[in-house]
Amino acid sequence: MNIYWTTIHKIVEESPEVKTYLLNCPDEVSWEEGAHIHLALKGFNDGEKPNRQLIRHMSISTLPNERYIGITTRIKEECSEFKQRLRELRVGDQVAIFKIHLNIPLRRENRKIYLLSSGVGLATFRPLVLVYINDSDEVKQIHSLNVDSSKHSLFPELFNEASEHAVTSEFVDSRQDYYKRLEQLAHDKEALYYVVGSDEFLLQNITLLHEQGIPSDQIKLDKHERRLADFLQIEKLA
Repeated sequence: MNIYWTTIHKIVEESPEVKTYLLNCPDEVSWEEGAHIHLALKGFNDGEKPNRQLIRHMSISTLPNERYIGITTRIKEECSEFKQRLRELRVGDQVAIFKIHLNIPLRRENRKIYLLSSGVGLATFRPLVLVYINDSDEVKQIHSLNVDSSKHSLFPELFNEASEHAVTSEFVDSRQDYYKRLEQLAHDKEALYYVVGSDEFLLQNITLLHEQGIPSDQIKLDKHERRLADFLQIEKLA
């Protein structure tokens, strides 16, 4: 396994609690839309075993042609040790990156794609929207549904621009409104449904989609193949 130490090029404050860390990209590193990467902080490998409290796997919110590896994350006032240390980092500080993995690339199957997310999970979908804007071949349309009560929607400029490229988006304030809307979207029985969020959020979405007759092979999760069965094993209700 190759571990690359790199520096923070820029820190973008997306909202009071959400920041994007733009990391300088080593020449050997590349990725595709929908990929995630392991991000580690100084000290993670000082002992005999890696300190997993200083490692997180994070979605990459940029594309290679943007020159930087973007990590977009929410850091609340009360947070983990990892987030506390991340919040203290400044431009020029070092972090480690390794193990890029791809779970949810843009599928080109002549279907409509629904991007379903909660809060900062929308960052995972940013590269997919950018790739679609550049090349919409064999994708009928993209629609994004995001639930976030913070009133600070991510990447508004992107989604405003994307509306000219058969990409539509909507934001709701509550889970209740979100699931009502998802039930309506699930009338589209041929579409692909991409879901990003907490494990609880994934399971709730999967249960609703199964109840609406959407089979597991049309539900795409940002999870390693070996973990998919943990979420998709419950078949739709008869």
